[in-house]
Amino acid sequence: MLKIAFRQEFVHSVKEGHRFPMLKYELIPLQLKHEGLADESSFFSPELASFETCCLVHDPVYVKQLFELTLDSKMVRRIGFPLSQSLVDRERYILDGTIRSAKYALEYGVAFTIAGGTHHAGYDFGEGFCLMNDQATAAGYLLKYKYASRILIIDLDVHQGNGTAHIFEGHNQVFTFSMHGEKNYPFVKQRSHLDIGLADHITDMEYLTLLEESLVDVFREFEPDFVFYQAGVDILETDKLGKLNLSSSTCHRRDELVFKMCHKHNIPVQVSMGGGYSPEIKDIVNAHCQTFRIAIDIYNL
Repeated sequence: MLKIAFRQEFVHSVKEGHRFPMLKYELIPLQLKHEGLADESSFFSPELASFETCCLVHDPVYVKQLFELTLDSKMVRRIGFPLSQSLVDRERYILDGTIRSAKYALEYGVAFTIAGGTHHAGYDFGEGFCLMNDQATAAGYLLKYKYASRILIIDLDVHQGNGTAHIFEGHNQVFTFSMHGEKNYPFVKQRSHLDIGLADHITDMEYLTLLEESLVDVFREFEPDFVFYQAGVDILETDKLGKLNLSSSTCHRRDELVFKMCHKHNIPVQVSMGGGYSPEIKDIVNAHCQTFRIAIDIYNL
C-alpha cells in the first residue's frame, strides 16, 4: 500500500509570500492522483509533533525558544524565514509526518512524506530554511522505541546534510551518508560518517559510478536495518542552484539504485523530498513524482 504524509500546512509559506518554493508540495499530490499513482486513501494527515518528540535529537532549550517564538535575531537570519507560529507548526507537522511514514515503511517497505528533508537543522540550530530535522528526529524515534537499531541516512540532495551530520557525529547506531556539491551551500561543512563532495558539472557516468560503489560499500559494512532517503532533485541540469547539471535520466537511475538496494536487502526506507529549484515548476514536480513512480514499480505498490 502506498502511504504519503501530506497536510495543507506544508504549502502555507507560498500564501505568506516567503521566498522558498513551497508550491511543489501542493502540486505533487495532484500530479500523483492525475497519473493514477495515488488516490485519497494513499494520503494521511500528520499531527503536531509534541515538544518531547521535537527534543529527541534537538536541544530542549532551542526547541523551547522555537515553541515560544523567542529565537534571537541572529538565529532567525540563519534560518532564513521570518519566525511565526504557523511556520513552527508546519515544521512540527513535517516531523510527525516523517515519523509516521517511517512506521508505515516498516509495514509496507517504503513510505513517503510530500515535504521534509530538512537536513540543515542541527542539534541546537536551524539553518537554510530548516527549523528542525525531520529524518534525524524520526531516526531518534525509531531508536528510542526499538523499531530499528542500525539506521542509514542517505542524503542525495545537492547540499550537504550538515545538520544531520551535526546531530549524529560519532553516533554508532546512525550512519550518515551525504553525496553533495563540494562547492555548494553550506560553505562550512559538518562531518558525516561518509561525505562525497562532488565537483561542479560532474558527468552523469561519474556520478552514478560513485553512488553505486558507495551504496554497495555502506550496505555491506554498516548493515542497516532501516534507511532514510533524502531525495532532493536539485542535482538536475535545470536547477538554478545545483551546479551539478545532471540529466533527468541520471536522477531516475539514482533513485532506482537506492530503492533497489533497499529492496534487495529487505530494508524499509522512508523518503523525504528535499530540495528542487528549477525555474519551471513542472521540472521540479515531474522529478519528484518520478521518485514515487520508481518506488511504486519496485515495491509493486
